[in-house]
Amino acid sequence: MEKISSGIKGLDEILKGGFIKGRAYLITGGPGTGKTTLCLHFLQEGISKGERSLFITLTEKEEQIIKNATRVGINVDGIDFLDLSPDPEFFVKAKTYDIFHSSEVEREPIITKIISKIEELQPKRVVIDSMTQFRYLTQDVYQFRKEVLSFLRFITDKNGTVLFISEGTKEMPDDDLRYISDGIIELSLRGEERILCVKKFRGSDFFSGDHSYEIIRGSGFVVYPSVRVPEKYAKVDFGLISSGTPEIDELLKGGIERGTITVISGPSGVGKTTLGMQFIKEAAGRGERSVVYTFDETPEQLIYRCENVNIAARHMIEKGTLEIKKIEPLIYSPDAFAQMVREDINIHNTEIVMIDSSSGYQRFIKGKDLLSHLHAICKYLTAKGVTVFLPSEVKNITGEFIISSHDVSYLADNVIFLRYLEIKGELRRTIGVLKKRLGDFEKTLREFQITRYGIKVGEPLINLKNILTGIPVLIEER
Repeated sequence: MEKISSGIKGLDEILKGGFIKGRAYLITGGPGTGKTTLCLHFLQEGISKGERSLFITLTEKEEQIIKNATRVGINVDGIDFLDLSPDPEFFVKAKTYDIFHSSEVEREPIITKIISKIEELQPKRVVIDSMTQFRYLTQDVYQFRKEVLSFLRFITDKNGTVLFISEGTKEMPDDDLRYISDGIIELSLRGEERILCVKKFRGSDFFSGDHSYEIIRGSGFVVYPSVRVPEKYAKVDFGLISSGTPEIDELLKGGIERGTITVISGPSGVGKTTLGMQFIKEAAGRGERSVVYTFDETPEQLIYRCENVNIAARHMIEKGTLEIKKIEPLIYSPDAFAQMVREDINIHNTEIVMIDSSSGYQRFIKGKDLLSHLHAICKYLTAKGVTVFLPSEVKNITGEFIISSHDVSYLADNVIFLRYLEIKGELRRTIGVLKKRLGDFEKTLREFQITRYGIKVGEPLINLKNILTGIPVLIEER
């Protein structure tokens, strides 16, 4: 079966190649969901392929459709329009039908014009906006269903592919059109999110579930397929990635394995991001590319902090081994953010990703069930052989030992924790390893310092007890 592009990259991915040629698809959704915009992309794609494309409108005037399309950046040049929307004369002359039902009077001229236009143009792509209007041209449900089936077959038998819009409501559902169609694409608004869902796609596989989309000025209808773990996993040698600090590598028995997820846990200001950047610095020295998605800091703030602790972030950016992206609050849906991450690793061959941080992700990304989306992103990355660092904030500075305030520890192949300790009236930082799925690790804690010369880690703290309670006790002076 030959497939044709919808004109929307993300939608083609969901449909695993696009629409099946010569079939009819229902586009349904509430007002303002972008049904017409999606269909215009479909016709525009046909024009770019040298195919005749026809838009039949029974509701909105042609001029208004063109104006709205231009506003969002869709070029309608080359698209043929058949405008059957009501003209002002109908109201001005107060047309009424005393003997015959209005459908009996108006049906024939409309059908004749449609048949004449299709016979004349022989279009390969047709959009009907909306099929709901045909319901008013028939007096019973059976007649409506029979006429719609016949009309769609009239077009598809000429090797045309049809998208027809429905304005189904609770008072007037479009269940009959759903049965008739070869596929259903449902658009909806859920709070601030726009959701696309393929409910039916006869004759082909597709990606089920909810997918985010946006209507963007200059780009039109943009779809972000929900992230899924690839069917084929990348071959990863799980070689060790060094931190460049010998004492940290001793804690980790050599370093972090490639293609794993490392949660760096600790309270605010303890050095989680700096530790992640230390690993990225060493990767840059080997010519490997890394991306940092920061929610709380601007790129300039992060660069400044790195430069003050001997991590040459600006130089890494100039060499192309580092990119820092600031994620603005409540702009991205989970799928839109995931799409950005996917493009970074697939297009630019990124090997290390740091999402800074899990708490920032939950505050700044709009939508529900964010933890499952974060899980999907991390698993997708590791399936591609990418190493992930995930700083995770802990609210408690001292006291009860907690890995994360956002329950992300189950994602981790490795858990490195940083904590504050009060020893002899002085606040100090410590570092330890709690989990390392693919290898052994040192079971001690070490003092962790961030200086202008970089990260410094001391010898194991063997003269303290009750460290994990947050109230350490000095055993002896060493």
